[in-house]
Amino acid sequence: MILPIFPLLFLITSIGSVFWYQRTGNDIFGVLAVASALACVIWGLVISHWLIHILSLIILLKFKTPILSAIQVKVESSSRKN
Repeated sequence: MILPIFPLLFLITSIGSVFWYQRTGNDIFGVLAVASALACVIWGLVISHWLIHILSLIILLKFKTPILSAIQVKVESSSRKN
């Protein structure tokens, strides 16, 4: 069984590496900070409880993006006169 502290540690590590990324001027340290933040976020989501997954899915579905909205196309009918 995974202790509930591990997702919090991953969250703290990812937030810390994002702050480190913003403070550094070297490219390699920035890439390492972003990679570690991404790995911690993914690993934290993998080991999290399924209720957190359902809650995040509901929150994501609340946001309506214009890509997913229906596109309406006006079609003018041309009438023929004989």
